[in-house]
Amino acid sequence: MKGPLFYSKILLFGEYGIIKDSKGLSIPYNFFKGALKTDENSSESAKASNESLKRFVDYLKEMEFHESNLVSFDFLKLDTDVADGMYFDSSIPQGYGIGSSGALVAAIYDKYANNKITVLENLTREKLLTLKSIFSKMESFFHGKSSGLDPLNSYLSLPILINSKDNIESTSIPSQNKEGKGAVFLLDSGMTGETAPMVQIFMEKMKQEGFRNMLKDQFIKHTDACVEDFLSGNVKSLFGNLKELSHVVLDNFKPMIPSKFHDLWQKGIESNDYYLKLCGSGGGGYILGFTQDFEKAKKALSGHKLEVVYNF
Repeated sequence: MKGPLFYSKILLFGEYGIIKDSKGLSIPYNFFKGALKTDENSSESAKASNESLKRFVDYLKEMEFHESNLVSFDFLKLDTDVADGMYFDSSIPQGYGIGSSGALVAAIYDKYANNKITVLENLTREKLLTLKSIFSKMESFFHGKSSGLDPLNSYLSLPILINSKDNIESTSIPSQNKEGKGAVFLLDSGMTGETAPMVQIFMEKMKQEGFRNMLKDQFIKHTDACVEDFLSGNVKSLFGNLKELSHVVLDNFKPMIPSKFHDLWQKGIESNDYYLKLCGSGGGGYILGFTQDFEKAKKALSGHKLEVVYNF
């Protein structure tokens, strides 16, 4: 038995800001994927995944008890499959900010939710918000607090535009220019990041008035502008806003940037060869990069693993 594939996601814009109603833009990233499987696989990772699924099922039962009007699951089938050794076979690296738990949540909902909302029906804003709410509760098992966006992206496999907390829609992004010199890329920090402690740091910082003002007047302003520029294909304006955003993040989100990347981050801003920003909550995993000349960025970042996500 092997379930359908669910892909990783990249939040191009909106990390942390969406907690405070900034715009956000999330796109599926098909390079990494996962699927539910039941076979004779007795590898350590399959066993560990199965054990984790058992705990997740207990959590879902508790969740359904408290949220019975939101979602219900076919636990007879789910319990049987987990007892038969079902696991989540995934190439999505964990702790890298590209939605490993989101893909698992999407897979479980797809297979075991009763009366599920499907991708094929007319996805009204109400339905999207209901899905987001279900996924937020489900994914909280892994993160402590989840927006529900990662599983939503993985489940729908569509780009999602976040206008505000209660206003999300599926969207289309400008088609890639495969011949273009510009690129969005992932830079591998070589270490994993934990979401919960990073969000904790952010919430602590939010208690300071200065930080809250910076978030509103600078971070959210540039994030919103980047989303609008990207969707309208205004590359020149996009890179102007990216430079500002990269600067604001370096100045105000230092704990979320692995220390050995502080200089590289600064170098990008000074040279204009590339601009870096957080991918997910930071602390490790991938860092997101934007460049108007990928060859130049590659030279400037030689010795680091880069993965192109999108071409301008």
